[in-house]
Amino acid sequence: MRQTKYITSGGLAFSEEKDMEKLRRYSLKGWHVSDFKFMGYTLEKGESSDYIYSIDYRLLKEGEEEEYFDFFSSSGWSHVTSEGNIHLFRALPNTKPIYTDRETTVEKYKNSSDSMKKLAIPFVFITILLWLGAIISSGSLKTILLSVAAILSIFAIPTAMTVIATYNNQWKVEGRRGLVNLVKMILFLLLLVVVIILLFVYGTGNTVSILTSGMIGAIALPTAIWVVMSIYHKVGGRRG
Repeated sequence: MRQTKYITSGGLAFSEEKDMEKLRRYSLKGWHVSDFKFMGYTLEKGESSDYIYSIDYRLLKEGEEEEYFDFFSSSGWSHVTSEGNIHLFRALPNTKPIYTDRETTVEKYKNSSDSMKKLAIPFVFITILLWLGAIISSGSLKTILLSVAAILSIFAIPTAMTVIATYNNQWKVEGRRGLVNLVKMILFLLLLVVVIILLFVYGTGNTVSILTSGMIGAIALPTAIWVVMSIYHKVGGRRG
């Protein structure tokens, strides 16, 4: 009988609560999360138990791990696994939640957004520069810059969306829904400006091709990786 399985994540920035509820449902069936995997989790077969799960975001310095995990353990939350600054805990039902007020919940999402933006800002900035370079250049250089910009966009777009989602989570807790709506409007306007620039520089046909390729790449690459990872874990689980 298969003793491990892989399940997908909806993306912690986008559906953290749904992920935690999904993990609880699997625990009731005797499948308990043991580790993070790319775009998902590894589960191990065990006895059916009712566990609730929670995520904390914190970049731990050397020597802080033991005190950090002991603090949660004393509150009834057992450490399951960590990936970078993301830490997964589980507890029995009715255990006091890790976050019980607005201030600590805001701090949680602030820790998440602070770590993500360190990666996203330079990544997105370089991608924008490459697109601008492709627009104002010509010949072989234009082709090269356009190709590199398109490839980087495949990664930059999901990264930027994740950072925006973490900020949205923080602002919702703070009650700043007006700011959430403003950011969404700005993003829409920026996309509109990009489309107009591409239409002006490349014409209708090439612009449609560029946008279509970018959208397909942004969707197809993560999907392809997810499919490969799913098959890998299923096959590996059967062999185990």
